[in-house]
Amino acid sequence: MIRAATPDDLPDVLRLVRALAEYEKVPDAVLATVDDFAAALFPADGHPNAFCEVAEVDGRVVGIAVWFLNFSTWTGKHGLYLEDLFVEPAYRGHGLGKALLIDLARKCVANDWPRFQWWVLDWNAPSIDFYKALGAEPMDEWTVFRVSGDALHALAAL
Repeated sequence: MIRAATPDDLPDVLRLVRALAEYEKVPDAVLATVDDFAAALFPADGHPNAFCEVAEVDGRVVGIAVWFLNFSTWTGKHGLYLEDLFVEPAYRGHGLGKALLIDLARKCVANDWPRFQWWVLDWNAPSIDFYKALGAEPMDEWTVFRVSGDALHALAAL
């Protein structure tokens, strides 16, 4: 079953984000807490900045899709950016990842968001093959840039 996450799912969301970090070979990268996810997904003002769908099997959350809206100046419309997609290894190959992506694609179509995009690590051949099989195209001509930590603070201080 694919459904929107609820506040009760937050420990599972964090558990799966940590499992994703392990899979991506950066187990210590996750700094987020349940409270951080609560503030982003279920803020007091009722206007979340991020969203999460979960895949549930027999009452257990075994997959997540964490996403947010981006914006294209070229289309003049929002798009959907998938931050993380993860399904527990024991539940892979049963269509849950595909079902999560279909659910998000349907949100795009229903809301007239013309773009659905995400990043994937270059070494993650199984995921790349999976995404290509669903019609996704790599954006190889683009290079991702990031400013964080001390560099972010230095830039802000200029």
